[in-house]
Amino acid sequence: MRITCVHQGFELYGSDRSFIETVRVMRETWPSASIDVILPRHGPIVAPLELVASRILVEPLWILRRRDLPRLATLGLLTLPVAVGRALLRMARSDLVYVNTSVVADYLLAARFFRRRCVVHIHEIPEGFVRTVLRTLTRWSACGIIFNSRATQRAFAPNPERPGRVVYNGIANPGRPKGAEYCGDRPLRLLMLGRISRIKGQDVMVEAMARLPEAVRDRIALRIVGSAFEDADRERVLADAITEAGLDRSIERLPFAPDPSEHFRWADIAVVPSRLPESLGRVAIEAMAYGIPPVVSDIGGLPEVVEDGVSGWLVPPGDSGALAQRLMTLVTEPESWTEFPAAARRRYCAIFAEEASAAGMVACFREVLDGRSAGAPMDQGSGTLPKEPSR
Repeated sequence: MRITCVHQGFELYGSDRSFIETVRVMRETWPSASIDVILPRHGPIVAPLELVASRILVEPLWILRRRDLPRLATLGLLTLPVAVGRALLRMARSDLVYVNTSVVADYLLAARFFRRRCVVHIHEIPEGFVRTVLRTLTRWSACGIIFNSRATQRAFAPNPERPGRVVYNGIANPGRPKGAEYCGDRPLRLLMLGRISRIKGQDVMVEAMARLPEAVRDRIALRIVGSAFEDADRERVLADAITEAGLDRSIERLPFAPDPSEHFRWADIAVVPSRLPESLGRVAIEAMAYGIPPVVSDIGGLPEVVEDGVSGWLVPPGDSGALAQRLMTLVTEPESWTEFPAAARRRYCAIFAEEASAAGMVACFREVLDGRSAGAPMDQGSGTLPKEPSR
């Protein structure tokens, strides 16, 4: 059996690690299969993929990134027929094609002609014109669809006859959770992990810290871990904002880490103050796997991750005042959340452990291989999806 897996990235951020885990599930399910991985360029993702893929091939992909749209809509169109032709050849030689995002336009255009062999896994919630383009492209492909959250499914408004499946990203069990460690006798350790971008809300976090009274701020140690995607100016802007707010003593900035486990082991609380919709929120789930309750924005798929007031907290997106108030309560009332670490770990085990995700993914792949539709609704794995968060 020949499987082709296509990914738009090359780093080791959340979507990259999710892709690696999916390829690993394929290898465990079909140990003798030939699995080709297609990437746009070499990067940190290659090393872990080499452990599970048969071949890793670097080829030009027609990726719809917002900043590249003007180029793609003009001179880039000249390369599109060649890219689609290359995708068609790969699909013709494959029994199963897995496309790990809706932004790889050449493969989704080609999928129309091999729709009974192809599955697209959607991890993004685009906005405006980009959403219209990706929604149209996905419908054109007519292939099986896996959504990583209900929020993502709603954003793409799929054909009711082929609504796709919601399968939450599975996160590998990191082992024994940390347990409750904070009792107010040292600085509260906050972790913000992820790419520096307008979406992730590093600026909101800095504003929230600046709003805190100095006495409270001195009781917080914040790590912002991550780098900008080929955008050094954005990193300089963040560094300048921290200095201008007088927060150099409170905030430690660290570069992207291929293995973030040491940061999770250090942290008491994870903070995901996203300004724009996250399709799910892998960092929040990873934190819960370690027994770390997260503070997340009430937007996109993040409310599906956290049970507000039980395993973590929701705050309005972009509201640095509300975030500051939540941080103040965490610092000054540690006794109010002593049960949250254990609750966060339980929620991870019940909903986001990798076994449930693997079962849902493999069920969809088997339908494609059996020649049946991969678009019928289905609960994740053998369990059920959590209830919609109340508003």
